[in-house]
Amino acid sequence: MTGISRRVVMTGAAGLIGTTVTPYLDQRWDLHLTDLKSGRATGLDITDGDACRAAFADADAVIHLAADPNPDASWEALLAPNVVGAYQVAQAARDCGVRRLVLASSLQAMLGYPEHMQVRAEDPPRPANLYGATKGWIEALGAWVANTSPTSVVALRIGYFAVRPPAGDGITPRDLAAWLSPRDCSELLRAAVEAEVAGFVVANGVSANRYRKAEPGDSSGRLGYRPSDDAWSEL
Repeated sequence: MTGISRRVVMTGAAGLIGTTVTPYLDQRWDLHLTDLKSGRATGLDITDGDACRAAFADADAVIHLAADPNPDASWEALLAPNVVGAYQVAQAARDCGVRRLVLASSLQAMLGYPEHMQVRAEDPPRPANLYGATKGWIEALGAWVANTSPTSVVALRIGYFAVRPPAGDGITPRDLAAWLSPRDCSELLRAAVEAEVAGFVVANGVSANRYRKAEPGDSSGRLGYRPSDDAWSEL
């Protein structure tokens, strides 16, 4: 199945990543946008398993972006969207037999490694905040789905997503090294949905930065992700 014939459901479509990549992707697939917020996206409460199953019926793939994205969020704020919601989405995708489940993990799950270290996709999560811990949880859910059903799962450790490379007070070289541009994020999601892979894959999501916080690994190898933007060239 290629191109527009794919029915792809996106959760969290009203968020920063969803609204930015939709113009790139909705001409490629039959893209169905869902979110709690009103607007173009269809309303969906990801903590409601029945609602998720109804939304995912007949989908070829699900891209799960919905979450509280605040790295400083409390347990109370994270519990519903990042823990319960992640489970309900994973369970519903499994129940519906979707071919591919794409999960938005984060390089925040790897902040416990030394700052100078370039992390690899095969490195296990080592979070330094509760938000990162919930991304370790979503990766574990992905492995469970892939190991217990025909649904293949790609967990994307998304870096510092922003329209332009981060700049200003408080921005570190590590932030630049983790930058993921809108164009490259769209390419990353395309590759994660369309790649001919089976089982469970963890891939790092950063642009083609001169100095990368995360090595390309399975992103470029198994998924065929080809980033083109460099934070240092954009400054």
